[in-house]
Amino acid sequence: MGDRIATGIELPEIFIQNVSLNLRAASEIFSVDGNQYREFTYNPEEILPVALKTGQMEMQMKLFGLLPIHRMVVNVVDPPHVIPGGQSIGVLLHTEGVMVVGEAAVEKDGQTYYPARAAGISVGDLILQINGAKITSENQLQELVDKYGKQGKKISLLVKQGNKNRLARIEPILCDKTGRYRIGLFIKNSTAGVGTLTFYEPRTKTYGALGHMITDFESGHRLNPVNGKIVEAAVKGLHPGKKGAPGEKLGVFKGSSDIIGDIEKNTTCGIFGKLQKGIRNPYYNQPVPVAMKYQIKKGPAEILTVLDENKIERFNIEIEDILPADNQGKGMVIKVIDKRLLDRTGGIIQGMSGSPIIQNGRLVGAVTHVFINDPAKGYGVLAENMLKEANLLNIEHAERIAG
Repeated sequence: MGDRIATGIELPEIFIQNVSLNLRAASEIFSVDGNQYREFTYNPEEILPVALKTGQMEMQMKLFGLLPIHRMVVNVVDPPHVIPGGQSIGVLLHTEGVMVVGEAAVEKDGQTYYPARAAGISVGDLILQINGAKITSENQLQELVDKYGKQGKKISLLVKQGNKNRLARIEPILCDKTGRYRIGLFIKNSTAGVGTLTFYEPRTKTYGALGHMITDFESGHRLNPVNGKIVEAAVKGLHPGKKGAPGEKLGVFKGSSDIIGDIEKNTTCGIFGKLQKGIRNPYYNQPVPVAMKYQIKKGPAEILTVLDENKIERFNIEIEDILPADNQGKGMVIKVIDKRLLDRTGGIIQGMSGSPIIQNGRLVGAVTHVFINDPAKGYGVLAENMLKEANLLNIEHAERIAG
């Protein structure tokens, strides 16, 4: 039998008690109590029909059985299947141009100046070009600013602010403190760290990892990946987490790897791209189905992660809550209950982000954030949302899964 058909729409309790649903299909693709139907009206609190096969049906929601309040098309589709991850990865992310991460006053004759600020440049902006030359590093920009300053020339910066580009004209100022011409900015062009692979989809070679966005440490702004890649990493040590002090995995990147891929997207649900080679999982040698939000239950689950070298292990957790509205990738609250993991790490630590969460044989999500005041607890991002970001699950209407 397939899965139960749910609306996916969250309504106040007072409405749910007085709502009825009418399902209508061209053929018998759903059943109630073992009987197949083309059309059926029911109260979602009392019963949920079961999808029997793929197909399309119309769902109409009525208040008090009379007043139509919503109509949708429900596409019953085959569940997407992926191979769970758990491998430690090194993340190498290069940004487009260089990012402005702060300001640094230029001191001259006892006065302080902020030339870039005066030209409308602020933290989070990306500097793409200087006088028509493409910027690829911090040092390059610093050297060119100093060069044009010594020549007494103004500089023209191509700056990306949000989704728009603009030109900013600036006159560099000779800084008495450094002896160089400057424009008053702190800039940064790349980042690196250790995380965990969440899933791999063999047909498209698409992967998802981290479960959260990579942002600049100083500014908190999202980094745009340019020539970013992931490589295999080995865990060489652990710093356990404590209340108020998150722990971390100590990882080492490998020069050559069985796991290597590019980074195409950096989103609130993680990073995504393509792997050059497939992956293996010691616990799941075949792809597993991905759970939709309505299929996730409070209760026992497990996570897959690495604590020693490249060895994937699984640990018991509890899904304590499924959040009603997804907020910045936070779709569920999880708690580590596995004594082995608690003894070694204190709970969730940095580098564990992206560790797949498995419940009842389905990938339901990935570890994403830790509670600072309780490292045994944290947030998980929904696998459903990760697949949407990876373009592996495109839902235009209300889609439900036939198992």
